[in-house]
Amino acid sequence: MENLNLSYMNRILGGDPEGKVSLLMDFTTHPEDIDDPWYTGDFGGVYKQIKEGCEALLNKCIND
Repeated sequence: MENLNLSYMNRILGGDPEGKVSLLMDFTTHPEDIDDPWYTGDFGGVYKQIKEGCEALLNKCIND
């Protein structure tokens, strides 16, 4: 799902020549899709994934 959303964003933006469009989990040490809790029922696990991604993105912003 995330890669489909990424392709939509790139199409809307006309591409990403500067490499500014990323997926949230790309900032972590293990880029992966965020699970869909609708299908898994694991809302706690999804929260942890999103929290990890947000913390990694924040660290990148602070250190860049």
